[in-house]
Amino acid sequence: MIDQSLKNDVKEAQEIIQNARKEVSRKVVGQEALVDGLLMGILAGGHILVEGVPGLAKTLAVQTFADILSVDFKRIQFTPDLLPADLTGTMIYRQQTGEFIPRKGPVFSHIVLADEINRAPAKVQSALLEAMAEKQVTIGDSTYKLPDPFFVLATQNPIEQEGTYQLPEAQLDRFIVKVLVSYPTPEEELEIMRRVDRLDSITLSRILNPQSIARVREIARKIELDESVEKYIVSLVATTREQNRKKLPFIRFIEYGASPRATIGMMRCARVKALMEGRAFVLPEDVQDVAKSVLRHRIVLSYEAEAEEMTADSVIDSIISHVSVP
Repeated sequence: MIDQSLKNDVKEAQEIIQNARKEVSRKVVGQEALVDGLLMGILAGGHILVEGVPGLAKTLAVQTFADILSVDFKRIQFTPDLLPADLTGTMIYRQQTGEFIPRKGPVFSHIVLADEINRAPAKVQSALLEAMAEKQVTIGDSTYKLPDPFFVLATQNPIEQEGTYQLPEAQLDRFIVKVLVSYPTPEEELEIMRRVDRLDSITLSRILNPQSIARVREIARKIELDESVEKYIVSLVATTREQNRKKLPFIRFIEYGASPRATIGMMRCARVKALMEGRAFVLPEDVQDVAKSVLRHRIVLSYEAEAEEMTADSVIDSIISHVSVP
């Protein structure tokens, strides 16, 4: 039996989420999957990777979220000539005192928009990985903590490969969700065309702040997760690994499976999904709804999958259909 206090907490969290959605929709037309994916990642406490072809409002959506958050925001345009110091900062010499002092880079913000993240070389990715994984940055001989909350909202273009670097699997695993952005419907595109000239005149309200984000996270941790649903999450993730799919028909499509970080991410995202729906408990359908966002960037497909034009999402569909629903 769910107590009344938890029901009230869920209602409070759902109202915060709905207000954030409403405010974002003043600038971003449609793109519900993108908006919910960004909200889910932020409220689940993880970094977010957004993938889509140019012109689909990826950067606009991320900047709009920054506008409704009462936090520091920095945008970094990733390029092949970017250096780690351009991201993290460096030591500078102060002539008056004869000392070297740290000059902190743009990564020292609550929200960092890493635009076209796959254009940066390995050294920059390594520096960003430390920030994403440890929430700290090393400059010279000293290590500095990043602000709390700290989010990396990254975008990448899937069709342009010239001058890009494939993100390492260790870094991909640090993104709690990967959101795919699709083309708008004709009706949405008509509204985009009508609204584009007045976007700059729209002033958004600061709906979210560190306190409200922390409050929703606290409520999300209280969302009930039945043992059968816990085992369902584990089964979905475990099925992606070789030792658990010996006789499965889709074994040949997966080179490497997802890590336990995927299990944790799926649990957190499923709880946030339940909050979005105004429920104090997680259903198997919540797990299925977030499975692709959590797993698609963590599954390494085989050459055979590429030859047969199989996508990560289609493989995940096969996994969901194979695992028994509690």
